[in-house]
Amino acid sequence: MTRSDTTAAVDNSVWARLLKTYVVATDDGVNLFAYGRVGADDKKALKSYLTALQGVVVSSLDEAEQQAFWINLYNVLTIDVVLDHYPVTSIRDIAIGPALLVSGPWGKPLVTVVGRSLSLNNIEHDILRKTWRDPRVHYAVNCASLSCPNLMAVPFTGKTLEAMLEASARDYINHPRGVNAVDGGVRLSQIYSWYRRDFGGDAGAVLGHIRTFAAPKLKKALAEIDTIAGYDYDWSLNEAK
Repeated sequence: MTRSDTTAAVDNSVWARLLKTYVVATDDGVNLFAYGRVGADDKKALKSYLTALQGVVVSSLDEAEQQAFWINLYNVLTIDVVLDHYPVTSIRDIAIGPALLVSGPWGKPLVTVVGRSLSLNNIEHDILRKTWRDPRVHYAVNCASLSCPNLMAVPFTGKTLEAMLEASARDYINHPRGVNAVDGGVRLSQIYSWYRRDFGGDAGAVLGHIRTFAAPKLKKALAEIDTIAGYDYDWSLNEAK
């Protein structure tokens, strides 16, 4: 990824307004999105914003702005795909991938940025994970499901990137859908199984990563735990009715 010393930034005002309007924070700590309430004008605005993002010269942004750009693009594109196929009960029902019998929209090229055709998988795995090698990115990208880390209610920016990555990690790890320590054992989100290497590899490293962000209550519960009892994931759409 080309670095830049410029102070260029992306206009995320449309995304900020849509997040403020349609992200619903619930009492149990899960952010939902009101897909069914998004009107025609806002769908059009989202499409226009997505088009604008595809026109960004990413190399003109500094490194933090670049990372924020790709996170926002992933999240915007996910919302756009769901809206295009709504109503659905799960994003995995959107079978538009390039291969037969593959559920979900992740493998299909959906946008073109600096001349490169990109899928959601490309953005997450080939750009975000490969370029920055920061496990906290898993807490920033949202896959429109109940077990995903929360879709943040504000866009990522270069200036807020570090604070938002930290907050996203702490938010998810200290919620039972991320880490559920009960009866002397711990069950984790399947994110920690799918991307085990990003979190250090073995169970000890994964739990070490989790302890870094654990609040005192969770840290105490994990003190004598060195194995993982299992993994869970709910793919139901993160929809606010």
